[in-house]
Amino acid sequence: MKKKEIKDLISRMTLEEKASLCSGQDFWHTKEVARLGVPDFMVSDGPHGLRKQNLEADHMGINESIKAVCFPAGCALAASFDRTLLRNVGEVLGNECQAEDVGVILGPAVNIKRSPLCGRNFEYYSEDPYVATELAGAFIDGVQSKNVGVSIKHFVANNQETRRMTSSSEVDERTLREIYLAAFEGAIKNHKPWTVMCSYNKINGTYAAENKKFLTDVLRNEWGFDGFVVSDWGAVNDRVADLKAGMELQMPAVDGTTDKEIVAAVREGRVEEAVVDQAVERMLTILYRYKENREETAVFDLEADHRKAYEVAKETIVLLKNEGVLPLKETAKVAFIGKYAKDPRYQGGGSSHINSFRVTSALECVEGKETVVYAQGYDDKEDVVDEALLNEAVKTAKEAEVAVIFAGLPDAFESEGFDRNHMRMPQCQNHLIEEVAKVQENVVVVLHNGSPIEMPWISKVKGVVEAYLGGQAIGAAVCDILYGKANPCGKLAETFPIKLEDNPSYLYYIGEKDRVEYREGVFVGYRYYDTKNQEVLFPFGHGLSYTTYSYGNLQLDKQSMKDTEELKVSVDITNTGAMEGKEIVQLYVAKKEKGEIIRPAKELRGFEKVFLAPGETKTVSFTLSKRAFAYYNMQMQDWYVESGTYEILIGKSVEDIVLAGEVGVASTQKYQIHVTMDTPVIDLLEDEEAMEIIRQEFQLESIYDIMKDPDAEEGEASAAAISNEMLVAMIDYLPFRGVASFSGGRITYEMVQKAIDRINQKELIGQ
Repeated sequence: MKKKEIKDLISRMTLEEKASLCSGQDFWHTKEVARLGVPDFMVSDGPHGLRKQNLEADHMGINESIKAVCFPAGCALAASFDRTLLRNVGEVLGNECQAEDVGVILGPAVNIKRSPLCGRNFEYYSEDPYVATELAGAFIDGVQSKNVGVSIKHFVANNQETRRMTSSSEVDERTLREIYLAAFEGAIKNHKPWTVMCSYNKINGTYAAENKKFLTDVLRNEWGFDGFVVSDWGAVNDRVADLKAGMELQMPAVDGTTDKEIVAAVREGRVEEAVVDQAVERMLTILYRYKENREETAVFDLEADHRKAYEVAKETIVLLKNEGVLPLKETAKVAFIGKYAKDPRYQGGGSSHINSFRVTSALECVEGKETVVYAQGYDDKEDVVDEALLNEAVKTAKEAEVAVIFAGLPDAFESEGFDRNHMRMPQCQNHLIEEVAKVQENVVVVLHNGSPIEMPWISKVKGVVEAYLGGQAIGAAVCDILYGKANPCGKLAETFPIKLEDNPSYLYYIGEKDRVEYREGVFVGYRYYDTKNQEVLFPFGHGLSYTTYSYGNLQLDKQSMKDTEELKVSVDITNTGAMEGKEIVQLYVAKKEKGEIIRPAKELRGFEKVFLAPGETKTVSFTLSKRAFAYYNMQMQDWYVESGTYEILIGKSVEDIVLAGEVGVASTQKYQIHVTMDTPVIDLLEDEEAMEIIRQEFQLESIYDIMKDPDAEEGEASAAAISNEMLVAMIDYLPFRGVASFSGGRITYEMVQKAIDRINQKELIGQ
């Protein structure tokens, strides 16, 4: 339906009918306007499978949904670093939505992994906003290519489950822009999701649903979002304030109560009816975009999608450690130990929980293989050592050549709705690994978890395979990796710290009452560990392979550039091993010199996944624009590039940098430096015009003359007391008011203020 037709339709609606479209009909449907033939349409949970509920509805995964296919969760999908893979998953889910008449799937979820403790980390992509926004964009393209919308969520700064409906995320503007908003920005600006879901929490004291700064000023006016904003389920605190801020659809249904509030607000002049019209227009634009492109012949092929989930899962598995124990030989006597070998934990709990029509376990995949034996080892219903299960497992491991222990986090340890209290696996599982390692030197641990864990046994095992929550076909994918039928090619999209206390948000994560301070600022994940040179268990970007890769021929198309130009970078990658594989090439940018602000040591600014046959070489190319070198300047309220030399770093992980180049970048931006009595003199030392004003007003040849006493006699005592280095340092960091204080009356406060006034009349280039 064209825009003019939609406006005409709205003009024929009563105020009550328009207000009714601003809230749901039930848990999953919008309302219809039968009088005018306006249909309803359905939304459904995602983002790694279709959770469509036909009967009793909820948003926490309590009631059963239709039989569907569970793909790897966000934590696993991100480990693929594969935009094409994410697009393909989106296409499958979009087709499923068409087959089930679902107009919008609620995902992707791109909130930053601020702490390993967040109960919903399994659903989120990364600690890095560039990874999150790039993979989200690919997923969006895939779903929406099927004329089904997504709802990118949860906007914004929703990084914990504790008190998520009332807590206020207290975040400075730079941190919001560089980390938390950045996870959404690229996906929204470049891939145009149909809807955005606002989060439960407050941002700096104002609920996300009624935060005009983010829902209108940033989302629409800056980023050009043209869809509608839907509330997270139950996130509405003040419906009229929400509407004015830019939140169009309240979900779920509330029996028309808030519709009446909107009508009353218009009647009483507190809200212009044009605001309601605009909200309805945005809603109807999306509704008819789906309805007019409905594919009645679309088929939800469970078997085909299960096979797709299996192929996807293989791309997401990360080989964390391998001391020659993998891949397993087909003839080797192997002990599969652990409940998750038979009954894998493959998805998280809550609104993304899929009613999988089939689950393939690792044990099922080796059924009939005489060289494999199984022992349960533990039960995950409670964290208690079962001596009988433990003894059986130790005996089985001792008699094998290799013991593969399937371990991880049970549902009780991580889920939507609550945060973890620690980073440990159940003690019964840790104990099992320790005991098996005493009798078997070849131990491999396969992990089923949605977020990082501590590994106190890491030095006692030879292999660790991170399977994450890999979807309903994860067992088959793991077996392919274990036996070398597939080459592991995933890498970590998050850091695994050695212990929880190492995490930068550790002291402040949960917050105090309903106030959560993001005191670590931009130093989230590897930005902290790398800058601090903090030892970690496994770094961001880490992942091993059964083949080897060499890097060479790093090329930068220029040695110097302005911030308005682009830099083209290329590097050659060669598979130097005997097995075909895929390598994830990572590009980081680092400012070589210390600048005016504190920045991470390096930041990811590009990644590409490339397939290589044995002996094959390919060239991987990147294009870097201004944002690759910029930080968010709060004085300018804009992205700003400091002039200087920047290193272009190519790595296999954030810690494993193999090639480096340099480029000089010159800033073309100017901004007004407002000088006050508190401004340190050092801030103006590089500005010749400002320094000339100071010399003229203070009648000094050099700024350093202000502390020289012409009547003082030179002597050993004065030389010992005040060195040239001390004099320079004192002047450099002296605030302007100090010039008058230490000049012995030669310079008055009036003279200082006059100099300040003259400086503030000119425009200074930020250095």
